[in-house]
Amino acid sequence: MASPMSEELKPGEDLKQAAQRKGSFWGTFRAVAWSFFGVRKGSEYEKDVSQLNPLHVIAAGVIAAALFVVGLILLVRWVVSSGAAMN
Repeated sequence: MASPMSEELKPGEDLKQAAQRKGSFWGTFRAVAWSFFGVRKGSEYEKDVSQLNPLHVIAAGVIAAALFVVGLILLVRWVVSSGAAMN
């Protein structure tokens, strides 16, 4: 079976090339937000895979997860303090 990697590339070289992509962080954050929501067109996914910097994806994912957790904590505090949870 032929390897999907070209014979000229050394192991790990494709990741180095991917890390040098010039995708915008805002575009990456939008793609991560769509993935959190769970809805994405196949064509948009393919475009993202070819353009996004993997380091940006990791950073945006960590930031989005942290914002999600903080949002949940604030929501729970608000509900508990308003007394709505007691009814």
